[in-house]
Amino acid sequence: MKKEILIGFFTALIATFFGCYLFIEYFSNKGFYETISLIIQGNLQGKVLVLGAIANFFVFFIFLKKKQIYRAKGVLLETFLIAFLVLFLTIIGK
Repeated sequence: MKKEILIGFFTALIATFFGCYLFIEYFSNKGFYETISLIIQGNLQGKVLVLGAIANFFVFFIFLKKKQIYRAKGVLLETFLIAFLVLFLTIIGK
C-alpha cells in the first residue's frame, strides 16, 4: 500500500516538473535558462508550479480509470504538497 502511494507521489512529481518544463519551453520567447532567471527575478515560481501541476489531473484520472486508487492518493498527496509550497512561496514573496 505504501509502495503504491509512493509510486503515485513520484509519478505526480515527475508530471509536475514535466508540466513546468513544457510551459517554460513552449510559452516563452526566451531561452530556457533565461526564462528560469526571469521567473526567479519576478518571484513567479509559485505561478509556474501551479501551471506545471495541471499535468497531475491527467495522471490522477489515468490512475482512477485503471482502478489504482492508492497511486491516485499519492498524486493527491503531491498536489497538496505543491499547493502548500505555493502558499509558502506567496507568503514569503510579500
